[in-house]
Amino acid sequence: MLSRVPAVARSLTLASLFAAGPVVALELPLPPPGEDIVGQVQVIKAKYEDTFADLGVANDLGYLEMVAANPGVDPWLPGEGAEIVLPTRFILPPGPREGIVINLAEYRLYYFPKGQNVVHTFPLGIGREGWGSPIAHTTITAKTPNPGWTPPASIRAEHAADGDPLPAYVPPGPDNPLGPFKFTLGTPGYLIHGSNKKFGIGMRVSHGCFRMLNPNVLELSKMVPVGTSVRILNEPYKFGISGGKVYLEAHAPLDDQGEPSVVDKHTAVINALLKRDDLAGRLRLDWEVVRDVVAAEDGLPIEIAIPQDAVAHTEVPLEL
Repeated sequence: MLSRVPAVARSLTLASLFAAGPVVALELPLPPPGEDIVGQVQVIKAKYEDTFADLGVANDLGYLEMVAANPGVDPWLPGEGAEIVLPTRFILPPGPREGIVINLAEYRLYYFPKGQNVVHTFPLGIGREGWGSPIAHTTITAKTPNPGWTPPASIRAEHAADGDPLPAYVPPGPDNPLGPFKFTLGTPGYLIHGSNKKFGIGMRVSHGCFRMLNPNVLELSKMVPVGTSVRILNEPYKFGISGGKVYLEAHAPLDDQGEPSVVDKHTAVINALLKRDDLAGRLRLDWEVVRDVVAAEDGLPIEIAIPQDAVAHTEVPLEL
């Protein structure tokens, strides 16, 4: 059985433990054919004034993924010298590696530029409870620099009810909630755009659209042409292969009706595994480690496979 040590310790290499400073923008080389993992987890030492929001902006990470990877650390005052995990290792989302892929469960966008052997990945703010972002396969239909904003009637009514009335039109500028750039999606009413608020990227904060940090949306605007495919998924559990080993990355499932039960999570894990034709039916997993990974929901890829000669055939358990 694999060692049941804390997830962070299992996922870090010796080199990453002594990372000297923040990572650069998350443009990562694609793995070899048949493999699924990009990037490396890093650990940095916090300065006195650091917060998770600031560290996220500096490292293209969202607030909630920073919190998940650093349980027990105060996100607003980690403290001088505190070791902070930067969860910059990712199992790529399932399906074709082309165009834009958004995984709602990890609050993250992946862009696979055509003809290049790299992936760019950015944190997102997504739709909050009651205003969920869609699961869809669509395209980029328009690109607009310095957009104005005409609030929909439903949003104006919500703000009016809260005593915060909105104007019928917000011109471009620092007070515009769409930030410096917007991408219009083929799914009516939905955008990928910047924001006039730094806090909220990597959280459920919007009315369904996808918010990006302004430097990130401007970077993306230079790369992504109109017509680019956009696949929007909700995959809290991702399986992947790297160096002949099998990994699982778990995120807190999104749910508008309450906390998912253990049975719900078990079903979702099995369904995610069954989508992998190269893995399903041929794996011998350490289900105790799988339970640990699912319970931690820390967003870090963790090795979960038992060596083929270590045990007899392991059936799918009845419960996690």
